[in-house]
Amino acid sequence: MAQDTAQQAPTAPATPARALLPLILPALVVGVGASLLLLGVEAAAEQLQDVLWQDLPDALGVGRYSALWMLVVLTSTGVLVGLVVWKVPGHAGPDPATIGLNAPVLPPAVLPGLLLAAALMLAGGPSLGPENPVIAVNAGLAFWLGRRLFPRSPEEGWVALAEAATIGALFGTPVAAALIVSEALAGRTVRGPLWDSVFAPLAAGAAGAITTTLVAEPAFDLHLPPFGQPGWSDLLAALVVASVAALLGMCAVHAFPYVHGGFARLRHPMLALPVGGLVLGLLGALGGHLTLFKGLEEVEELARDPDGWSAGEFTTMAVVKLAALVVAASCGFRGGRIFPSVFVGTALGLGVHALVPAVQPALGVAAGVLGVLLAITRQGWVSLFTAAVLVSSPAILALLCIASLPAWLLVTGRPQMQLRADGTSVR
Repeated sequence: MAQDTAQQAPTAPATPARALLPLILPALVVGVGASLLLLGVEAAAEQLQDVLWQDLPDALGVGRYSALWMLVVLTSTGVLVGLVVWKVPGHAGPDPATIGLNAPVLPPAVLPGLLLAAALMLAGGPSLGPENPVIAVNAGLAFWLGRRLFPRSPEEGWVALAEAATIGALFGTPVAAALIVSEALAGRTVRGPLWDSVFAPLAAGAAGAITTTLVAEPAFDLHLPPFGQPGWSDLLAALVVASVAALLGMCAVHAFPYVHGGFARLRHPMLALPVGGLVLGLLGALGGHLTLFKGLEEVEELARDPDGWSAGEFTTMAVVKLAALVVAASCGFRGGRIFPSVFVGTALGLGVHALVPAVQPALGVAAGVLGVLLAITRQGWVSLFTAAVLVSSPAILALLCIASLPAWLLVTGRPQMQLRADGTSVR
């Protein structure tokens, strides 16, 4: 009976090729443009970062990463970003605690301020990445320019292209973009085959990834000691590390609305952001300079010497970085949470290796990153992809898939690291 019903159920027809072909050129243009904007923001931020953290302290004769200089630079960054949020038209967009990777379409007047706030944040050292503000800017530009050139085109189409293009540019591969788009489509009614809906975003993601690869040559493989044939002890280690990492991430998620509420009581960006910067400076002095910035280059430094710190030092860096992520995301800095979460998971995984040497560094890092990302982002496919690409070991992938199951049970249905306008957590 069920078989007869399934056979009689109508299926939406596939999109003809003539309808998909016109999407390729806009997708390629959006992909290249999104990548260039991301690279431009990061390049400008790196230039300013060199001035703030190398040229100025050297000229003044103070330590580049001394506790005093961390306090000065991070508090000053809070002041500068606070001025942007207070005075620049559009106030650098909505409260970043209320938005995730799925960016709202912002008015064009908001975008310059948001870009400026993101660049200042990246240079100054708060523990956030570029993804959320850059996705929002790319989505806004794609929507307003696309609708101007093609008035009858749907709004969500341009936003999906921009999101996929930026994710592809961030990771240097369209695979991450395809996974995010597929996960977003899971809760919607899809007409026709899924691949028809993914076709244009995948083209945009591919264009963004290729552009980034040609210009910047990004690499995510940490070149950790190779992982051999997995055994039962490796499976147990993956299950435990991923679950512990997920629980650690959930500690940050549960603290998030309370920390955000504390900064919200200051009622003005020129109070909340400088105070947040001061707290971040104190955390940086506690955890060391590796716990500053978005964390990607710092992860590579950790991976170059996986036995260079003790289990306590690795754990301290993981906890401090997670606390810095919560503070930066709560007080109003514009940024994303993926790359800082990668640092937290890496430090935690290497800490487990230092405590239990039988846990190989690659396995500890991959499982740690998987668990933290699942808790912070709730993006299952992207969490698996990021954890796997960091260690480039096909043998670990099966272990990660199994380890993701208990980790997901620990986080699903619980509050997320995103708030509603009234300050309550999204579930």
